[in-house]
Amino acid sequence: MPNMKKLIAILLLCFVAPFVGSAVAAETGSGPLPIIFVHGNGDDAAKWIPIIWLFESNGYPADRLFAIRFTDPSAGTNDAVEEPFHSSTTDEAAELSAFVTRVLIQTHSRQVVLVGSSRGGLDIRNYLQNGGGQHSVAAAILCGTPNHGVMVSARPTNNEFDGGGPFLKALNSAYPDGSEVVPGVQMMTLRSDKLDKYAQPTAIAFGRPETATGVTYTGPELKGAKNVVLVGEDHRELAFSPEAFAQMFQFITGKEPKILAPVEEQKPVVSGLITSYAGAAPTNRALAGVHLRIYAVGPQADAAAEKPVYEMTTNSTGAWGPFTADQHQNYEFDLEADGRHVRFFKAPIPRSTSLLNLRFMPVSPEMTTTAQTSRSFLVARPQGYFSRERDPVSVNGEVSAEEPPGLPNRDSFLVHLAKPLDRVEVRLRKETIEVRPSEDLSKDLSIADFLW
Repeated sequence: MPNMKKLIAILLLCFVAPFVGSAVAAETGSGPLPIIFVHGNGDDAAKWIPIIWLFESNGYPADRLFAIRFTDPSAGTNDAVEEPFHSSTTDEAAELSAFVTRVLIQTHSRQVVLVGSSRGGLDIRNYLQNGGGQHSVAAAILCGTPNHGVMVSARPTNNEFDGGGPFLKALNSAYPDGSEVVPGVQMMTLRSDKLDKYAQPTAIAFGRPETATGVTYTGPELKGAKNVVLVGEDHRELAFSPEAFAQMFQFITGKEPKILAPVEEQKPVVSGLITSYAGAAPTNRALAGVHLRIYAVGPQADAAAEKPVYEMTTNSTGAWGPFTADQHQNYEFDLEADGRHVRFFKAPIPRSTSLLNLRFMPVSPEMTTTAQTSRSFLVARPQGYFSRERDPVSVNGEVSAEEPPGLPNRDSFLVHLAKPLDRVEVRLRKETIEVRPSEDLSKDLSIADFLW
């Protein structure tokens, strides 16, 4: 009889508790656990498009994959003081809590898996520890999260990234067993060996290599979690690279992914939002009155390429789409408002997404103070950082001398052409984008917008 009771107890435990790390269990027949992706400081749900594509391509149901979009994603300098168009740690944890509840109701699930990039990982920990989230979350993955701070100030501050400040000290108060992980939630951290700009022993990422931060390369690790090192990855690649995806997929499903590139769809359908800035602070607030035109560009475009293949003006929702794309075609997304154009040039889009959100970028001081040559454009990599020695960007077949060298800590840089070329080819790794440079960045900002 004792053996029978023990067997029944084990069977009940397996039924009510999803076994993450070996396999994602079905909950009352509703399917695999929903996964919610949580973006970082100043970011947007669009960051997760490549990772979601990889989950879908490896068989994870698309209707179980979600990405939150925080209203005001930028942290304030003082977590105890309200700052317009910025969010506190409480603001973001509250938004995350509401989003998790909505997903649970929508999917009829009892628990979810949370995956966070950078600040998003701190939001997850705050929700788990202080928002009752441990009952709704089976597992969490923290990617490049500054769990022990970006710096440790000699005099503790209310900056949420201060390892000596009250927010992180409270999160890192170890449980009696020495663990820094909320009981009952399986957790994994992903960190770089030494290329994470926010886990450096000196403030080299901020131009002060002589200043000690009080943080080490191991700062993102947590006692009690599975801590994984991804060699050679930068801060954002710890969340948005195929290598990071492979670790996520293995941890959640217990299986290695079969492929590390998105499977193409025939005629993918895309849509998203157009959002704004508040001064220098990026927000995810909808922007009305933006005239969006989408053009086909590149060798595949036909003689009608000068006419938009899609056109609309945003209303108060900021929403655009749906647009049916050619999975082999390069596109220009031309946003026009207030007498300015912001043009995003993109490589072919292989799969459908409703997260292709676009921000109407302001003119930076660098764009107005730099001497204007005959043509210029911005090179951007939202899912990673640039480093000429590690990942050279080529412009018309030649390595760009304007790409930042050294520690990868910038996600964009300006290219100034000596010759007045109408079109240039920009390449990074296996991704190639054809760009039309701008003659005046203050009125017409052209962006080579890489995905990987």
